[in-house]
Amino acid sequence: MSLPTSPRRLARPGVRLAAVTVAAALALAACAGSDSGADPTSATDAADEEVTIRFSWWGSDSRHALTQQVIDAFEAKHPHITVEPDFTTWDGYWDKLSTSIAGGDAPDVITQEERYLREYGTRGVLLDLGEVEDTLDTSGIDPSVAESGSFDGATYGVATGVNAYVVLADPQAFADAGVEMPDDTTWTWDDYVEIATKISEASGGTVFGTQDYGFNEPAFSIYARQHGQSLYKEDGSLGYKDSLMADWWKISLALQESGGQPEASRSVEIDGAGPEGSLLGTNTGAMGVWWTNQLGAISKASGRELQILRFPGESESKRTGMYFKPAMYYSIAKTSKHPEEAALFVDFLLNSTEAGQLLLSDRGLPANLEVRTAVTPSFSDADKQSAEFLEGLREDIVDGVAVPPVGAGEVVPLIKRINGEVLFGQITPEDAAAKFTSEVTAATQK
Repeated sequence: MSLPTSPRRLARPGVRLAAVTVAAALALAACAGSDSGADPTSATDAADEEVTIRFSWWGSDSRHALTQQVIDAFEAKHPHITVEPDFTTWDGYWDKLSTSIAGGDAPDVITQEERYLREYGTRGVLLDLGEVEDTLDTSGIDPSVAESGSFDGATYGVATGVNAYVVLADPQAFADAGVEMPDDTTWTWDDYVEIATKISEASGGTVFGTQDYGFNEPAFSIYARQHGQSLYKEDGSLGYKDSLMADWWKISLALQESGGQPEASRSVEIDGAGPEGSLLGTNTGAMGVWWTNQLGAISKASGRELQILRFPGESESKRTGMYFKPAMYYSIAKTSKHPEEAALFVDFLLNSTEAGQLLLSDRGLPANLEVRTAVTPSFSDADKQSAEFLEGLREDIVDGVAVPPVGAGEVVPLIKRINGEVLFGQITPEDAAAKFTSEVTAATQK
């Protein structure tokens, strides 16, 4: 596997910006480095200049509580810096962020998601993090995601942690059905359909073999990569043939027709129920596709020990399709009045073992490899399994995916709608693929 070499500091593609003044350089040098080992007292600390920065993120109440603990720990080390929390749920996050930016009041540190990173970067909202490379150290970041926030000659985000899109399986459901667990290094898509169908038949329909995978585009991204194609190319254009996407939907229909997955109405209902209300979470299914960081929540809901599997088809086509995804990104607003303090806070989030012990896998398995190793003993059993799985997967990962184009955020509701039309038989897989391509092109090539 060929992975990018992680730089000592943030990579600065293209022409470097003008050097800062000698006085500024001295100040930066004084506060550079990770809180995990460096003297937390900076030149600004000594001057006791009061600074307030705002940090925005989305999530649950538990994430908000954990993040506040991290903020408290950072402020204890840097008493002159106040971090103002700015959080909401995922559903309201992007509207709130857009309103803040439009009003000239962007948060200093912004939590980003890959579908929106290019949009905000190209709009001039985000700082090129190369400008704060003397404060924000990325030398310990997992090489598989170290450059994932870079495009157009600049770096607009640094990964918070690492996830992978996988198949989660319930060994007890397999055993109850008298079906052997698959060898996930060799199983094919035909095997996937056959296994799911056998489980459903053995249970008399009380336990389904799997949950529909078509409501989220990463599943198709993996399928396309397995066939030497891609959802998006580096330039933001689409990188697959409609015939391939049609084949992907045909697999889903085959599962529905065989009873390997639920009927259309129930599939739509289950998709809206989230991880806890999934087939796995309610002990009514044997498999489903989820992100590795969702293993804990689904395992807790099910009360069972679930197992992580590779996607089917990884060994049957042109190449492997699975990839490491940054769980989220930390970005800094270009309009921030305190970019160095914002960078110091991001550095603490990424590189401090103290922060890592608090957050654990909340934002994916820590992107900093040293922090990940240090906090692994504190992981839950589910997170330990995820960390072990990702490490074992590393040698099979060929490369990462391109940063999604501007407008990619619109793809989520789009694919959910079209997938529902396919499941209900309102549209053929071929017409669905053509429709998806047309609507995604319109959304991303404005």
